[in-house]
Amino acid sequence: MKSIVSYPDRGQGGRNSYRGNCSPRMIEDIIEQYQIHGLSDYMVGSGTTEDVCKKAGVAGTFLDLNRGFDMMTMDIPERPDNIFWHPPYDDIVVYSDEMYRAQDIINRYGFDPRVNDLSRCNGWEDFVKKMNYCCLKQFTAMEKGGRMFILMGDIKKKRKLYSMLLDIAKPGTVEQIIIKAQHNCVSDSRSYAGKFVPIVHEYLLVLRKDSPLIFNIQMTKNTKGDMRDFRCSTWRDIVAAVLEDAGKPMTLAEIYNKVDGHKRCATNPHWKDKIRQTLQRFDIFQNVSRGVYKIA
Repeated sequence: MKSIVSYPDRGQGGRNSYRGNCSPRMIEDIIEQYQIHGLSDYMVGSGTTEDVCKKAGVAGTFLDLNRGFDMMTMDIPERPDNIFWHPPYDDIVVYSDEMYRAQDIINRYGFDPRVNDLSRCNGWEDFVKKMNYCCLKQFTAMEKGGRMFILMGDIKKKRKLYSMLLDIAKPGTVEQIIIKAQHNCVSDSRSYAGKFVPIVHEYLLVLRKDSPLIFNIQMTKNTKGDMRDFRCSTWRDIVAAVLEDAGKPMTLAEIYNKVDGHKRCATNPHWKDKIRQTLQRFDIFQNVSRGVYKIA
């Protein structure tokens, strides 16, 4: 197994008709590469991991919402050696009532799978919150020395990339990231205009549990940044950004007002002089009338 893998021939295991199914050959390679004797999958979908493990003589527990296991509300039934997890990619493929009938699960197990189906979340933030809950829940259940293999992808919506790899919680030791080429994608048969770049890869994140009780967790934090407060921002860039943000010519007083009170002013008592000097020094600024400037 290398850091980039490709499986044009999917291999045997699971059901081809179950959308989002991963290649059995990847699971075969994981078992061989890491010399695995126990591997569980609690979102097993159509049973790909189960089929591969049975063929390889690898023990494990294989559950799913479609088998009556709700990870959001139910306890993981054992302390697994290793875990393979292929969560939904937000709502790219909806599972309950699409891949299986929700009413069948209600009749058989007494709960509605649509309530905690990760493919039915209320937007990206809700999905990330539930994804990270499930990730940490599985990792904490795992035995010391175990590995968690998470297969995930990126999503493009309305010119914005939503990356599971960036936003997923990463407990323990990040041991490896493997790039997996995707085949037979919907995008393969489409032509795209403009700057759209089709996504034709996934990630396999390998997390190792070296400590049973206390371990490091890497988590993404999103925050707003105002360049008027950054020490690294130049006065040229600050003034240019103020004018770009306004979208029209501004008087010196208006520019001062937009910058006043921010940290870059606090570190320079002569900041008004600096703004005037900046406007006169760089040819990206145009003086349209007395004391009025715009981006050239």
